[in-house]
Amino acid sequence: MIQFLAPWLFAALPFPLLVYWLAPAKKNVEQSALRVPFLADFTQDSTFKIATTTNRTRLYLAALAWTFLVFASARPQWLGEPIEQAMNGRDLMLAVDLSASMQEKDFILNNDYVDRLTAIKSIATDFINRRVGDRVGLILFGTQAYLQTPLTFDRKTVATLLDESAIGLAGDNTAIGDAIGLAVKRLRNESQNSRVLILLTDGANTAGEVSPLKAAELAAANHLKIYTIGIGADEMLVGGFFGYRKVNPSADIDEGTLIKVAESTGGSYYRAKNLDELNNIYMRLDELEPVEKDKQYFRPKRELYFVPLAIALVLAGLLSWRKTS
Repeated sequence: MIQFLAPWLFAALPFPLLVYWLAPAKKNVEQSALRVPFLADFTQDSTFKIATTTNRTRLYLAALAWTFLVFASARPQWLGEPIEQAMNGRDLMLAVDLSASMQEKDFILNNDYVDRLTAIKSIATDFINRRVGDRVGLILFGTQAYLQTPLTFDRKTVATLLDESAIGLAGDNTAIGDAIGLAVKRLRNESQNSRVLILLTDGANTAGEVSPLKAAELAAANHLKIYTIGIGADEMLVGGFFGYRKVNPSADIDEGTLIKVAESTGGSYYRAKNLDELNNIYMRLDELEPVEKDKQYFRPKRELYFVPLAIALVLAGLLSWRKTS
């Protein structure tokens, strides 16, 4: 259907008539008379009829041009069919570890070993894109914790900023407690039933002002549910002078603390030793924290003012052409 944003402008349609009726009449200017011997021949000449017809045509064109100009000024819009949107989901904050240990290449992506942050990016981006109806935010932490993206429905921007993050950007150490505290600060004024933090780290708390357990107490008091994910393989082969040997690249993960943080807030702890496990964790989080289905609708709008405006300009051009010709 078509709607007008400024229908009151249609009141301007009779404006030219008001000007014609109310403006003072043009005074007749006396001119010298032309005396001819055969007046009857001039009164019947077709030139007078052509001039009258031309004036009437110009009047019609001017009236049409004014009408279309008023239609364009009233801002016509085409309203499409209502489209359903779920816009009342969770307030979901991701906290991603950027400490130096995240550069350990113990994940396989496309048959090649990649660092832990690259593995997180490849899976978390799909997870973010699936959170239709959720507001998603991003915290990056190392020695310090930073809010990279506040809560927003613009999931594409969140995914882009996560993809642009780099190891060491926030420092080489790991401030897990500060990251949780920052999430509490950013989410405490939101709806109590929708606050969720997903924290991904590969180590133990080695920096920051607040301990992870103390931050978890604050989170529980503010109804923030935390899911913690420990990143890193538990076994990999390392070449040396005497051949290959098995090492545990994730020996620094403080799983005990991560479990306590999650359980004290009503969340869960997960361990991601490879890319498949990490993907399965995100799938499980989709099930544990489903998007709420409160329905909202919007109707797409398309501007149409340029159509009557173009017609008015064409008619104005014809008027100008007929006047000069």
